[in-house]
Amino acid sequence: MLEIILPMLMFTALVLAIIGAARRVILWRQGRPSDVGFFSGLAAVPRRYLVDLHHVVERDKYISRTHVATAGGFALAAPIAIAVHGLGLSSAWLTWPLLAATLCMFVGSLFVALRRRNPPARLSKGPWMRLPKSLVAFSLGVFVVTLPAAGVVPAAIGGWVLAVLLAAVVAWGLAEMFLGMTWGGPMKHAFAGVLHLAFHRRPERFGGGRSTGLKALDLADPQAPLGAGKPADFTWNQLLGFDACVQCGRCEAVCPAFAAGQPLNPKKLIQDMVVGLAGGSDAGYHGSPHPGEPVGEHHGALDEPIIARAGKALINAETLWSCTTCRACVEECPMMIEHVDAIVDMRRHITLELGATPRRGVEVIENLIATDNPNGFAPDSRMHWAADLNLPLMADVRDAAVLLWIGDGAFDQRNQRTLRALVRILRAADVDFAVLGNDERDSGDLARRLGDEATFQSLARRNIATLSQYGFGCILTCDPHSFHVLKNEYPELGGRYQVYHHSGYLAELLAKGYLAISPWKGDKVTYHDPCYLGRYNGEYEAPRNVLKALGMELVEMHRSGSRSRCCGGGGGAATIDVPGKRRIPDMRMDDIRETGVSVVAVGCPQCTAMLEGVVEPGPEVRDIAELVADCLVPSAQKDQSGRKDKAGQPVPAGEVLADA
Repeated sequence: MLEIILPMLMFTALVLAIIGAARRVILWRQGRPSDVGFFSGLAAVPRRYLVDLHHVVERDKYISRTHVATAGGFALAAPIAIAVHGLGLSSAWLTWPLLAATLCMFVGSLFVALRRRNPPARLSKGPWMRLPKSLVAFSLGVFVVTLPAAGVVPAAIGGWVLAVLLAAVVAWGLAEMFLGMTWGGPMKHAFAGVLHLAFHRRPERFGGGRSTGLKALDLADPQAPLGAGKPADFTWNQLLGFDACVQCGRCEAVCPAFAAGQPLNPKKLIQDMVVGLAGGSDAGYHGSPHPGEPVGEHHGALDEPIIARAGKALINAETLWSCTTCRACVEECPMMIEHVDAIVDMRRHITLELGATPRRGVEVIENLIATDNPNGFAPDSRMHWAADLNLPLMADVRDAAVLLWIGDGAFDQRNQRTLRALVRILRAADVDFAVLGNDERDSGDLARRLGDEATFQSLARRNIATLSQYGFGCILTCDPHSFHVLKNEYPELGGRYQVYHHSGYLAELLAKGYLAISPWKGDKVTYHDPCYLGRYNGEYEAPRNVLKALGMELVEMHRSGSRSRCCGGGGGAATIDVPGKRRIPDMRMDDIRETGVSVVAVGCPQCTAMLEGVVEPGPEVRDIAELVADCLVPSAQKDQSGRKDKAGQPVPAGEVLADA
C-alpha cells in the first residue's frame, strides 16, 4: 500500500512546493533591479553555505552541531527520498544512505526539541515551537518507510493500518519541509536562504572578504527612488534577503538600541519587511516586539508606504532613528542579512523625499551644507587648535608621505588633545606629513547615515577634488568614521586612496622601532573597540598591539572584538537621541567597570565623547595616541617638524605601513 501512497505524496508535495517557490520568486522580483551573476552565484552556494555561513553559525556550538545534523541530513535525505519513494529506485546504494541521512536528521531534531523546551527570549515562538515535531515526523517517518525498501524488515509487515499511519506521518513531515519552504512557515528560510547566498547584495562578503560601505544613490536619475519609501523600492535581492531570516534573534541579542529599550528590534524590523513583501499585518509575529510597541498594529504591502506620516503603517520612524549603524546585527546574522543597508535606505526616503529628519538632524544637515561641519563652526577656524604647532600645509609643500586627516575633532576641545598627541608622535618618529588645513571639509559620514545622500556626495566630491591637487602616499586619521568613509565609500565616487587609522600606523611605528618609549607605569587597561574600526573594517589587533608594545596589561571586556558593544555614538543616533530605558554609553561603561581597570583605551573621538559623557564615576578614558605620547622618551621628542628619518631621508609611508 505504501508503494502506492508514497509516490503520490512525494510528487504532490513537490509540485505544490514548485508552485509556492514560483509565487515567492514573483514577489521578490517586484523589487528594483539588481545585477547579479546568476550561474556564478548558484555555483558559489556550496562554499558560501558550508564555509562562510557556517563560520557564523559556529559561534553557537550547540546550534552549529544541531544545524549540521538537521540541515545536512535533510539536504541529503530529500533528493534520495524522491528517488527511492517517488521513482521506486530502491537500490542499496540509495536506501542505506537514506537511512543514514534520516537518522542523522532525527538526532538533530532531538537537539532542536531540547532547545525548544525552554527557549531563550530571543527565539521566536508560535509556529516555531512545532518545528521539532515536524523534523521528527519527516526524519522518523521516512526512516521507517525506508526499512522495507532496504530489506531490513519484510515489505508486508504491519498491514494497511500501519501503512496509513506511516503515510500520515510522512505527509506531515513533507508538508512542513517541502511546502513550508516555499508557502511560508518555519522552514521558509531554507529555500530563501540558499538563493540569498547565491544572489547576495554584497557578494564581496564571501570568501573571507569584507564589504561594509553604503551603496551610492544615482542622484542624476530622475526615475530612481531616493531611498526606500515602500517595500517595492528595495532591490529584489534585498527582498529575498528579508525572506531568508530564520528568526533566531541573534541580532536582537546584540543590538545596543534594543538593550537600551529604544523602539528597535532588528529581528522584528526584518519581519516587518517580510510583512510588507507579502502584504498583511504583523499579528502573526511571535517574537520580541520593538520595545514599547505592541504587535498587531502594523500593516503593509509592496506598494504601500513603509512610514506613515499620520496613523499606523509598517514601522514607526523612531525605529529607524534608534539604530547606531554599529553592524552588530549584521555581524551576528547566520543568514548574512544586511539590516543596516535597509535602515539607511529607509532613512534616505525620510530625509530626501519627506524632509522629515527629526530633532537635531535638520540642524546638523543645514550646518554641513552651510559650514562644512555638523556643529556650524566657522570653516576658517578648523586649524585654531594647532596655532602653535606650525603644521605643514599641503597647499605649501604639495607632496608628503602622509596626509593627516584632521576630521571634525578639530572643533572639539577633547579631541584636540588626541590630535596634538598624534602630532607629537609623528614628529618623534620623523614622519613626513602634512595637513589640508582649512581646505579640509567634513568627510560626509554623518550626512550619509542621516539619509542625506545629496549632502554626502557634495562633500565627498569637493574633498576628492581637493585631494586630487596633491601628492601623498596615504591618508592617516584618528577618526574611524572618516577612515571608513574615505577608504570604503569614496572609491565609488572616484576617490581611491590608501587610508590608515592611527592605531595601525602607531602599531607599525612601534614595531619598526621608529619610537623611543618608556614602559607604561600605570594600572591595567581595557580597550573599547569602535564599531567603524572593528566590525566595519576588521581591525581588532592593531590597537591591542599598541597597548602591548607600551607594556600594558590588557584586560578584555566580556563583549569585545567583533562582539563589542557600541558606545551609542554612530549613525547619527546621538544626534537624534531617541529615548529609551537606558543610555547605551551607560551600559558600555558598566561593561568597562566589570573589568576593574582604571583606564579604558579608545581609538575614536565619538567613543571618547560618549564614554566621557557618562555621569557616574568610571575609569579614565584615554585615546591610544595619548597613551603612546605619554610613554615617549622625552629626549626622543622634537619641537619642530622633524620630517627625516635617522638616515636623513623622509620616512616612506609604505615602509612604515608595509604590514598594516
